Amino acid sequence: MTEPSSTLEQLVDTYCTAWSDPDPARRREILAQVWGEGATYTDPLVHAAGAEELLAHIDSVLTQRPGAIVIRTSRIDGHHGVARFEWRVVEADGNRLPTGIDFIEVDAAGRIARVVGFFGPL
Repeated sequence: MTEPSSTLEQLVDTYCTAWSDPDPARRREILAQVWGEGATYTDPLVHAAGAEELLAHIDSVLTQRPGAIVIRTSRIDGHHGVARFEWRVVEADGNRLPTGIDFIEVDAAGRIARVVGFFGPL
C-alpha cells in the first residue's frame, strides 16, 4: 500500500502532537486518532504494546521534561505502508535535543501499527 504524502503527514504530525500535549486526556484523544489496535512502540529504552503502555511511557517522558514538544524535522519518506521521518525534542526553555528517526508501519485502515525509533543521527 502506498500512502498519499498528505495522509502520511497528517498521521505523523498527529502522532507527534500526542507526544507533545501536556494534558493526559487530550493526549489520549489525539493518540486514538492514529493508533491502531494492538500497535507497538519500540525505542532503545522501552517496548510498549498497545495505547495504554505508550501513553504511560509518554507521560513518564513528559514528567521528566515538562513542557517539551516533539516536532517533525524532515519530510516523510514512505511506501507500501512503511514510512520514516526525523524528529526532535524541543524542551520548554528552547533547548533542542539531538534528532531521532522513527520508522512506522501503517495498517490497512491507515493507522499506526508499529513504531521503531532511534535516538541521535545515523
